[in-house]
Amino acid sequence: MENLQAINPVTGEVIDKFQRSQPEEVTKAVINSRRSFENWKKLSIDQRMNYLRAIRKNILDHLDEYATIISKDTGKVLTESLMSDILPTLEFIRYYEKNTEKFLKPKKRDTPLSFQGGKSYITYQPLGVIGIISPWNFPLQLAMIPIITALAAGNTVVIKPSNETPTIGALIERIMIEAGLPQGVVQVVQGGREVGAALIEAKPNKIFFTGSVSTGKKIMEQASKHLIPVELELGGKDPMVVLEDANIDRAVEGALYGGFANAGQVCISVERLYLQESIAQEFIKKLKYRVKELNIGSGKSSDIGAMTTADQIEHVQKQIDLAVKMGAKLETPVKIENNYFHPVILTGVTHDMEIMTEETFGPVLPIMTFNTPEEGIQLANDSEYGLNASIWSKDIKLAERLVKELITGNVMINDVLKNVGNPDLPFGGVKHSGIGKYHGPEGLYSFSLETSVMVNKGKANKEVNWFPYSESKYNGLKELLKALNEDKNILKKGGTLLKIGKKLKEMD
Repeated sequence: MENLQAINPVTGEVIDKFQRSQPEEVTKAVINSRRSFENWKKLSIDQRMNYLRAIRKNILDHLDEYATIISKDTGKVLTESLMSDILPTLEFIRYYEKNTEKFLKPKKRDTPLSFQGGKSYITYQPLGVIGIISPWNFPLQLAMIPIITALAAGNTVVIKPSNETPTIGALIERIMIEAGLPQGVVQVVQGGREVGAALIEAKPNKIFFTGSVSTGKKIMEQASKHLIPVELELGGKDPMVVLEDANIDRAVEGALYGGFANAGQVCISVERLYLQESIAQEFIKKLKYRVKELNIGSGKSSDIGAMTTADQIEHVQKQIDLAVKMGAKLETPVKIENNYFHPVILTGVTHDMEIMTEETFGPVLPIMTFNTPEEGIQLANDSEYGLNASIWSKDIKLAERLVKELITGNVMINDVLKNVGNPDLPFGGVKHSGIGKYHGPEGLYSFSLETSVMVNKGKANKEVNWFPYSESKYNGLKELLKALNEDKNILKKGGTLLKIGKKLKEMD
């Protein structure tokens, strides 16, 4: 079997070569992970946090080096490697360092009146081995955040990075070794679909996947054969709805960044831009002007870098060509130089076109207009996806009202993309955009075994609901049910409850 090649999208040069993991190696990695889990789960939260701090320090000590590695492997500009891959990773580590102990403490819950004298609570224990399959567009961030969350919750990890960015898999291995993590706690297996399939067949305790809808469906189908729980962070076709009262200059800048950051290769990129009719002409004019000012290249002053794969370039080109054939208008020319795909603005699009219904994952902004805010929301909801969205208006109350009408997992008002970097907010999609949430306390819980516990002090020899049954017990229970459900002031009448309780005990 051929080795994996890491190719620089900007120069086309082979950066490095990596050995593909064989199925038996993947199985062995999961077995080793289970063994390591037995010791890792016994560590205190403070001890686990010490390892997270060491990981964070290692990244901080190598900012320039790691940013350069990411840029060479993906083609993105250095600023985006630092801002969109490294910065969020560091933020999430700090967040879980600070909050893991608080989040994983047992949570007290109420105990029903019919079970007075006991207590109820929830505990959070690690699941075991987490299998993570991560993508190529933000290869460090979208691998490290689930890794960090799983480790914080007490799990061990086997990760398969994208075969398009194997250098980042090697980088993750290096970070874990240099941070001093015990052997087997985080293991990397390299390869394509066959390695991902082998990872599922090795039966980890959970699969966490970030990637395309089509691959997510295949992973879910395979995992279902073993009843392995899955969390799927899938694609988006995210709408940006701009109302006529919005700050147009800000909204133009937001569309520019939301649509073209990382060459549009972001699951929460703005992929559908809806403008209220009265501002559309002015907005498009300003947007076209700003697109011409963007710097395309690989320097520190460049705004947009190369696209990562030739397959993705071909996919974007096909969507544009098909849309134009169906009547869409190119407001900016299609210009491709090596792997640099210059930003494209399209008008005259409709929801009959693939470019408005299927994920593009490239630097393209298709634009439609609407008359009323309600129509804008209706257009935004007309999609099989539901990952992220944004609403732009100076009337915050109106925007917040419209948010409630959107069918999506995440929303921003007067901003784009930034919400995925908020460590305290759960993130995940609806419809074809995924299953489950991570980030925030929900992220830790998604990697935890949530166990509800009820404690009885056990002083009495038996409980009133135990055998034997009798007519007097039936009548007493009936009296209790009526008292609890018909008298709103029953809690203020402790004597009544005590009287009924005493009567029930006497039935024993």
